Amino acid sequence: MKHSSLLSTVKLPGFMSFIAVAFINAMVDLGHKIIIQNTIFKIYDDQTQVALTAIVNGLILLPFIFLFSPAGYLSDRFSKPFIMKASAFSAIIITLLITLAYYQGWFLFAFFMTLILAIQSALYSPAKYGYIRQLGGDKHLSAANGFIQATTIVAILGGIIVFTVLFEWLLIDQPYHDEVSLLRHIAPAGWLLVILSIVEWRLACRLTDTKKSTDFTRFPWKDYIKGYLLKTNVKNLYTNPVIWYSVLGLSFFWGISQTFLAVFPAFAKMVLAENNTMIIQGLLACSGIGIVVGSLLAGTGKHGLIKTSLIPLGAIGMSIILFIIPTLSSVSAFAVSIFCFGLFGGLFIIPLNALIQSHSPERILGTVLAGNNWIQNLVMIACLIVTFIAAQLMLSSKTILTVLPFITVLLACLVWWCSKRPRDT
Repeated sequence: MKHSSLLSTVKLPGFMSFIAVAFINAMVDLGHKIIIQNTIFKIYDDQTQVALTAIVNGLILLPFIFLFSPAGYLSDRFSKPFIMKASAFSAIIITLLITLAYYQGWFLFAFFMTLILAIQSALYSPAKYGYIRQLGGDKHLSAANGFIQATTIVAILGGIIVFTVLFEWLLIDQPYHDEVSLLRHIAPAGWLLVILSIVEWRLACRLTDTKKSTDFTRFPWKDYIKGYLLKTNVKNLYTNPVIWYSVLGLSFFWGISQTFLAVFPAFAKMVLAENNTMIIQGLLACSGIGIVVGSLLAGTGKHGLIKTSLIPLGAIGMSIILFIIPTLSSVSAFAVSIFCFGLFGGLFIIPLNALIQSHSPERILGTVLAGNNWIQNLVMIACLIVTFIAAQLMLSSKTILTVLPFITVLLACLVWWCSKRPRDT
């Protein structure tokens, strides 16, 4: 008798508690980012807005690059639930500092705290994705990844809605002329971040250790500082072609997505003549809804089956949508097209994540996943730097969006060509 892979995955012991922790964690991470981005949206326009948005997104990504080796080491050295508990507790302290910054109107400090919150996320991420395999084993990888991706996106959607509505509500009839006065008006939103962090920590304390700590050696700080450890850990990725090309594919998707997220708000603000952050964030949220649908579709099927045929379908679909978006001029048209971009993105990334996890030796799974994060975030940082330079050169948001699909097709062809090269060298 066959059971749905999705249903059996939900019934795994401890799976729903883990999903709840992942949900709250994603919502906390996003909440502060939304407040900072909405502040930038309210105060600045076009090129300056694109540049500042690229910077804040870059601050979020930097820890995933520089903490690649320590994050992987911690995930492999200690039990993954312990790492998640410690990260959740640190989020409480961080969100308290963020709330203080809001009340004091310290925009630069609040801006900088996006980096600190991202450090917490960078240390948490390998443990989270490594715990998926511990809970479900290889036969539940696709379904579990579909669930965790869908959960994360739902949390992001919830965060966008909740924090944007709260942001606009706190600004009703409130005068502001700069970042300082605006932050002081929306300061009570910081307490929601604190409450969510406390709930996340309490939920994380319920996670059980499915595997005890491993007696590893101490972290080799000298090799880390000199870059030797980075070189060794990256080798874990490209010694297996399946893992390496999956990482490249995921990096290509998230790099393009980061550029789109940095540029689209300024473009939509001009095309739609819209200054309400709920409309703009709502449009971006459509991509999240699409990713949820695509992730769940990619995660269905027989146990252990990874739908690799969805990978090229997703790449082609995303490219077509990116060609269409710069030609649109209505809210409904933007909503449909952005949803479709997310849908194809979900079909694209879930099989790739499952391939990485299924082909990674369990003893170095945390290191491999941290390496995956490292490559992805390196590519995203590179894309954001290019976006920032384009904004500094006074290229309009429409020009950047028009060029983006051509770059997408080029990157997709490059990854495909590399994957077809002889592997016996």
